[in-house]
Amino acid sequence: MQQDERSRMLGTMPMNRLIPKVSVPIMVSMVVQAAYNVVDSIFISRVNPLGLTAVSLAYPFQMLMIALSVGMGTGIMSLLSRKLGEHRPDEARRAAWNGFLIEAAGWLLFAAVGLFLAPTLLGLVVNADTLQNAGAIRDMGVTYLSIVTTWSFGLFMAVLMERLLQSTGNTVLSMVTQLSGALTNIILDPILIFGANMGVTGAAVATVIGQWVSAAVGFILNQTKNRELRLNLKDFRVDPAILRGILAVGAPSTVMQAIGSAMNVGMNAILSGFAAVGNAAVNVLNVYFKLQSFIFMPCFGLGAGMIAIVGYNYGARLRQRVYEAVRTALRYAMIIMAVGMLIFQVFPEFLMSVFDGSDAIPEAAAEAGIPDDETLLAMDEGEVPKEWLEAREAAQKRLVAAQMRELGPAALRTISLCFILAAVGITLSNVFQAVGRGMYSMVLSICRQLAVLLPSALLLKAVFGTVGAVWWSFLIAEGVSCVICLAMYRHLKVHVLENL
Repeated sequence: MQQDERSRMLGTMPMNRLIPKVSVPIMVSMVVQAAYNVVDSIFISRVNPLGLTAVSLAYPFQMLMIALSVGMGTGIMSLLSRKLGEHRPDEARRAAWNGFLIEAAGWLLFAAVGLFLAPTLLGLVVNADTLQNAGAIRDMGVTYLSIVTTWSFGLFMAVLMERLLQSTGNTVLSMVTQLSGALTNIILDPILIFGANMGVTGAAVATVIGQWVSAAVGFILNQTKNRELRLNLKDFRVDPAILRGILAVGAPSTVMQAIGSAMNVGMNAILSGFAAVGNAAVNVLNVYFKLQSFIFMPCFGLGAGMIAIVGYNYGARLRQRVYEAVRTALRYAMIIMAVGMLIFQVFPEFLMSVFDGSDAIPEAAAEAGIPDDETLLAMDEGEVPKEWLEAREAAQKRLVAAQMRELGPAALRTISLCFILAAVGITLSNVFQAVGRGMYSMVLSICRQLAVLLPSALLLKAVFGTVGAVWWSFLIAEGVSCVICLAMYRHLKVHVLENL
C-alpha cells in the first residue's frame, strides 16, 4: 500500500468502517489461533487427562515466551505506526530491523530455558504432595516445554512479520500469515498425537512446525507485498534511540503479558492445594482459559487494529479521530464480551463436555480380579500390584474427568460475569500502548492479575474453603481494575490528548 493511500485510509476513513476493516482480519486470525490451542487440549485430554494437567502446568512458562514475543511486537508496532504517521518511512524501516534483533534475542533466551531449565521449572509447579501421578505429569510437562521453547525461533519471527504487516494496515496479509500456521498446527495435531502415537510430544511438535510455517509465509508476504517495511540490508543499523522507543512500549507490554503467566502459576498453586480435587481444578482453569480465548481474542484483535489506528492518528495529531476510535472500539468490544458472557452462562455444560475424555478411558477388567475404582484409589501407589497399575491409572483419569464435569460449569458461569468489565480494560489498555504510555497498561495489568486477583483468591479460599469461591476473585479483580483504568484514561485525556 502506498503512503498516500495509507494516510487516506487511516487518517480520513470513518471509524465505523475503518476499525472493522483493519481489525476484523486480525480478529479472525486470532480466533483461529485460539482454536488450535483448544484443539491441542481436546486431543490431549482424549489421550490422557493427566497429559492435560501436564500441559496446563507447563503453559504459564510457555506464556512467558509468548509474552516476550508479543510484548516486544507491540512495542515494534506502536513505534512503526507513529513513525509512519509522522511521515518518516526511513526511520520506520530501521525500526523494523531493530525489532528483528530484539525478537531474535528473545528466541536465544528461551532456547536456553528449554535446553537447561525445563526440569527445574516444572519441578516448581508439580506438587507431589497434592497431585496424583506427579512423576508422570512432570515428565510430560518437561517434554512439552523443552520442545516449544528450544524451537521457538518460528514463534518470534512470526510475531515480527505479523506486526510489520499490521503496522501498515495490511491486516488481511497478517491474517494469512497467522492462519497458515494455525491451520498447519490443526492438521498436524491428530496426525502426530494419534496417528504417530506421540501424545504430548506430538502436540508440541505440531505447535512448533505451525509457528515456522507462519514465519516463512509472513516473511514472503512482507518482502513481496509490504513496500513500506520491506527488509533490506541497506537499512540495517543498530539504533539506540529506536531500541529505546521499542522498549518504552515493548517492555511494559511484555511485563503486562508475563503477569498473566505469573497469575496462572499462582492460581494453579492455589487450586492444586485442594487435595481432593487439585488435578481437576487445575484442568478446569486451563479449560476456562482455552475457552475464553475465543471471546478475548477478538477483543485483542480489535485492540491490535486500534494500536495501528490510534498510533497513526496520534502521530498525525488528529485528536478527534483518536477519540472517535476509542468510542467506536469500546462499543464493539462490549458487544463481543456481552455475547461471550451469554454463551458461558447458557451453555457451560456443553463447553466443558468438549474436553471430557472419559469415554476413551478403558474400564477395569473385572474378570481379572481387579478391584473397583474406589478401592484402587484408596490404596497408596506403592501398595498396588504391578498388574493393577494400569487399572489404577485409568481409575485416576476417570475421577479427574468426573470432577471436571462437576466443577467446570460453575466456574464458567462465575468467571464470565467479569467479561464486560474486561472489555473496558482491554480497549483502554491498547490506547495507552498506541500513544506510547506502556507503563499505564503495565500498572493496570498488575492490578488485574496480581495485586487484586491472587490475594482475593487466597482470601476466598481461606474464608470459604471451596473451589467455587475462588472463581469469584476474577470478578473482584476486574471491578477494581476497571475503576483504575477509567481514572488513568481521564488523566491521559486531560494531560496528553487534549494537547494535540
